[in-house]
Amino acid sequence: CGGSVSDPSGVLQSPNYPGNYPNNADCVWEIQVENNFRVTLTFRDIMMQSGTCQHDYIEVYDGPLHSSPLLGRFCSGSFPTYVSSSNMMSVRFHSDSRFSFRGFQAHYSSIPAGHNTTIQCLPDYMHVVISRDYLQSQGYSAQRVTLNDNRCRPTITSQQVVFNIPYNGCGTIQEENNDTINYSNTIRVASSGYIIKRKKNINLHVSCKMLRKSWQQVVYAAEDAVDVDEYQFGKYNMNITFYESPAFQRQVRASPYYIDLNQNLYLQACLHSSDPNLKVVVDTCVAAPDPRDFNTLAYYLVRNGCPRDSSYGTYYSPSSHFARFKFNAFEFMSRHPSVYLRCQMLVCRLGDFSSRCYRGCSSRAKRDTSPAEERVDVVVGPLQLRGGDAPSGSPG
Repeated sequence: CGGSVSDPSGVLQSPNYPGNYPNNADCVWEIQVENNFRVTLTFRDIMMQSGTCQHDYIEVYDGPLHSSPLLGRFCSGSFPTYVSSSNMMSVRFHSDSRFSFRGFQAHYSSIPAGHNTTIQCLPDYMHVVISRDYLQSQGYSAQRVTLNDNRCRPTITSQQVVFNIPYNGCGTIQEENNDTINYSNTIRVASSGYIIKRKKNINLHVSCKMLRKSWQQVVYAAEDAVDVDEYQFGKYNMNITFYESPAFQRQVRASPYYIDLNQNLYLQACLHSSDPNLKVVVDTCVAAPDPRDFNTLAYYLVRNGCPRDSSYGTYYSPSSHFARFKFNAFEFMSRHPSVYLRCQMLVCRLGDFSSRCYRGCSSRAKRDTSPAEERVDVVVGPLQLRGGDAPSGSPG
């Protein structure tokens, strides 16, 4: 149960709904709609163990589960509606080992945020767009919009002022605040008065915060000059590539990748980010014959940093943005024509020796991961056996 949801609208419901939900369930849905939209969530049915909501309950968070404000926690009563302040909302359903009931059903949809300033946190820079009509309506000129570093100029069109602000330049400040990695800058809009001023200057603070599984984007205005409060969420840019040898010099570009049984396979995960102070490691890799289902029939090569297959191993990498590893094509492939891999990568702050990136094998459950560590899922494949070793009959 649970998982990532990205459709513009849909339905969430407890496991087995409208039948009774199972005991000891702990489901988390992460709803992420388009940038500059918000999530509205309305509950249509709730039938759970009532009372103090200590045993069975639903929680709604205004963003990622581990790092966002709690909007509500309930188990009975009227059917509430929640609206996020960003393009992301998390819903958690928990049941204990006692009684079981029908559960809940909720509908969600996306609505436009309706702001005059938008922001996207891309892999290498912040993309900020300010409406010229809005600036002019407030009495400001687009020509007087600058960054901390005056050498970094915006692109001004007939309708917009557009900044592409790099994470490692243009006066961007990098800092760690508790469990976040924060990249921040300030867009300034100066009043046009030279001798006397009747309007305040605008200080538009823009920041991208690294959170669990996501980039969080924040825009807010200093003083009372502009009313902007915008949060957006995105994802890391990560890919995994097969290589022909442990030298990691020649990529395998063929798809499907045809291999022999027990052949050594070499893979490299690459994090695309302009921040040099990040480290990526392999946390979990699971193989399955269906790229949409890694639960029904799956084989773990490594799980929570702990190798599960004797052939799995890691290699030294010349960059903290790369993670290199290998395994052998296994017996699993003798029963299925194609095999796909889903690997979950961990991204941590370089030199943070308390993080999972440095601690290695861990038995902690996935949901207990510190919000200082980001998890990114990548699916690669298919792998297929070379002609002479193809399986006979239909896949089992």
